[in-house]
Amino acid sequence: MKVLITGAAGFLGQRLARELLARSVLKSASGTLEPITRLVLLDVVAAPDFDDPRVQIETGDISVRSVLDRVIDADTAAIFHLAAIVSGQAEADFDLGMRINLDASRLVLDVCRARGHRPRVVFTSSVAVYGGTLSDVVLDDTALNPQSSYGAQKAIAELLLSDYTRRGFVDGRVLRLPTISVRPGAPNAAASSFASGIIREPLNGVRAICPVAPETRIWLLSPHKAIDCLIAGLELDTAALGERRTLNLPGLSVSVAQMVEALRDVAGDAAASLIDWQPDPRIERIVGSWPGHWDTLRAERLGLSGDRSFADVIRAYRDEITP
Repeated sequence: MKVLITGAAGFLGQRLARELLARSVLKSASGTLEPITRLVLLDVVAAPDFDDPRVQIETGDISVRSVLDRVIDADTAAIFHLAAIVSGQAEADFDLGMRINLDASRLVLDVCRARGHRPRVVFTSSVAVYGGTLSDVVLDDTALNPQSSYGAQKAIAELLLSDYTRRGFVDGRVLRLPTISVRPGAPNAAASSFASGIIREPLNGVRAICPVAPETRIWLLSPHKAIDCLIAGLELDTAALGERRTLNLPGLSVSVAQMVEALRDVAGDAAASLIDWQPDPRIERIVGSWPGHWDTLRAERLGLSGDRSFADVIRAYRDEITP
């Protein structure tokens, strides 16, 4: 089986690639396990540190048709479309967000349509497709009302994938990711970046800024569980999904105050005291428009699962970074 990952040099892209290589097989559309014979990793920079004969490293701008024509052919059975401009950057640079989050997503689908072989396509969407006045619990089919350019771009791409699936051009599935925490490395331009920073930095003895109020509620998923859900989402039986191709992934609904208390429980008062509360109206506006609690019963019935507690997420991250 030939598999393509877009955004493969990113945090989730690299983790997904390594997990696929470790598993070495994927469930095909017929339900049988097939060996992964070729894994194509596409990004604007080369995905690093992959020394495996099954891996094909490709670089290029995903919004350029010739780049996608080069990496998607009739043998490409599965596509994980992760490439995106993150929320804060998409808000700051409207044209870039539109070109990568929307135009490039349509190009991926159009190249698949031109090939005529109906590959499975996983599109990673976001909590940002919701917004405005919401009920206490958001459902898979709650009306989309994004309050940011990033959310609007993701919502439009969701609808495109559903229509290309209806027309038989692809076998698509949209997975709405919660905020991923804890991410290692440096902060990025995502509005949700603090959700990792207020844990990651204190665990390293470094002060961290929290730009939102303690009562702000966030829907979270660990990197490990996110990768499990991406793979499980690709392998879902087409008939079980039916006409509804969007899934809200299981996660944890926690307030920022509860996140800090979990940090205190795991790492002590000294770590929790390294957080500085400095409100940022821009971040508060974006994050405050996102739902804090989702109904994920459908995803759970289909076999997807989230984390047990945020303290467990912190412990798993700590164990991972400890030599």
